Amino acid sequence: MTSAANAATITNRSDKDVKITITEGPSRQDEFLPSGKMIDGVCRKGCIIRLNDNSKDEYELHGSESVSVDGGFLYYDSSKVEVAPTGGSDTTNGERSN
Repeated sequence: MTSAANAATITNRSDKDVKITITEGPSRQDEFLPSGKMIDGVCRKGCIIRLNDNSKDEYELHGSESVSVDGGFLYYDSSKVEVAPTGGSDTTNGERSN
């Protein structure tokens, strides 16, 4: 049995409703998330999140994240990383800000 701690939470912080497609393995589920509302208990074993049916707006979650949708992007609510990673790698070109 998996617990809620092993599930993702998605909050819509934008001023528009958003369609979220959640793909977990062979299972695919569409959710409409009104502005200011939250979905929790998703992605228990990891999943791919797609925003508004746009294949360029796909994000991979591992199942324990708390994320928000705002301005057409998915953001971590509590992480040093500002935008949830896609399938690619994150590089900073070795630069460090002070």
